[in-house]
Amino acid sequence: MRTDIFARLDREPEPPKIEIPRMSRTRLALFGGTSAFYLAIVVAVLASTWLVLIDWKVMLFRPYQQWPELHPYLDYFVVLGQRGPTAVMVAAWLGWRSWRQHTLRPLLVLGVSLLLLNATVGAVKIGLGRLGPHYATRIGSPELFAGGDIFPSGHTANAVVTWGILAYLATTPKTRRYLSALSATVSLGVGLTTTYLGTHWLSDVLLGWAAGLLILLGLPWCEPLIARTEALIFAQRERWRARRRLVPSLPVAAGGPRPVLVSQRRSPSPAAAGTPEREPVPDGRLYEPVAAGGQRAGQSGRSTAQRDRPRARTVRAERSPAAPPAGHHASASRPSSGG
Repeated sequence: MRTDIFARLDREPEPPKIEIPRMSRTRLALFGGTSAFYLAIVVAVLASTWLVLIDWKVMLFRPYQQWPELHPYLDYFVVLGQRGPTAVMVAAWLGWRSWRQHTLRPLLVLGVSLLLLNATVGAVKIGLGRLGPHYATRIGSPELFAGGDIFPSGHTANAVVTWGILAYLATTPKTRRYLSALSATVSLGVGLTTTYLGTHWLSDVLLGWAAGLLILLGLPWCEPLIARTEALIFAQRERWRARRRLVPSLPVAAGGPRPVLVSQRRSPSPAAAGTPEREPVPDGRLYEPVAAGGQRAGQSGRSTAQRDRPRARTVRAERSPAAPPAGHHASASRPSSGG
């Protein structure tokens, strides 16, 4: 039995029993509190409250000028919140888990979460149309409905969802705690990095955290749909496999005959299978079939030379009709006379 770390790379013989998270009371309470926080941020920005003033103070402070030595490192770190690279990395890891555990649930959960992220965050971005700090036109203004697309922060929400999926799909409580701490650290760091670089307001980051957390908390409501989708995919795969087993894999030449399936071949009748075929001869006659033991039918009691000599039979259809007796022809051809 292998005990080294490479043994974990082998595929499990049977799918493990994975406990799927449910909408517990704690999760519902967190979902309700996060929703209230989300609405409060949106209202505060729409009403140009103190939150907008804090946005401008942080923007005018210009953190990237205060600590320029951090700029090169944080430029690379913020990629952990970019949707394309993070989705590819996490999808590769979850794809290996799907193959190893004989289930499509990890990949389907990732797909559903990214779909919800694009729909919810994208709709709010386009609907509010807020400009970023680098494109602001009037000090103290919330810069809403100006054709922008930075509220909420997509980098922050994507970091919360993408790395939070790993904690959501963890199979043990210990692993879930570690991955939750890791995803929280990454998402917090990505959000603050966007504020440092001046690409987002502070309120953008706050709303991005809330948007990503709402998607993670609401994923248990999508689990029945994910289970039905997985069952449909596996059923379609079995139908394809059954179809491939029936169809021959040999190539067919152009204009040539198509191979016949085994199930379509007609088995010969018992009478035809037990009756040997007669051997044709050049003059249209047929040899007698050879019986078991090397002796033809009707040759018992004959000499060896006579048995070895083939006996020719004339085909019934090719025999010439026998000539009638002379008297019959004479009487039939003689005209009858009276008297």
